[in-house]
Amino acid sequence: MNVEEIIKTDKKMELPSKTVIHLMLVSNKVNETINATLKPFDVSIQQFNVLRILRGQCGKPANLKTLNERMVTKMSNTTRLVDKLILKGYVKRKTCETNRRKIEIYITTKGEKALSSMDIAMNKNDKHIVQNFSEEELEYLNVLFNKF
Repeated sequence: MNVEEIIKTDKKMELPSKTVIHLMLVSNKVNETINATLKPFDVSIQQFNVLRILRGQCGKPANLKTLNERMVTKMSNTTRLVDKLILKGYVKRKTCETNRRKIEIYITTKGEKALSSMDIAMNKNDKHIVQNFSEEELEYLNVLFNKF
């Protein structure tokens, strides 16, 4: 991916600017491929993330604060994400018996089954995205990302 070609410039770019633009282009490309992979399942990246978080709770409930803290993309509309997943039958929401102000959110069996299918597609997509990197390069790339 050549940044200068993509943004159609002949000017020499300063390395920090070029790097940031490059990261943005890569991020957009990754998001595009993930969106395309999840489209047949009729879920967004954020909804997929919520389902994965809930599955990781291993049967224990989560609340909106927990979901927000663990989301890859922090957002304020987690309630809306959960509402859409409820309509699909992937999650359920109930009021906590010991604290009526607390809402507990669980993944349903239907949600777990759907997520398993999504996992297969996403694992294939992940491998496709990084296919041009060796394992050593991926390890080093993650070391570099940790510097953010």
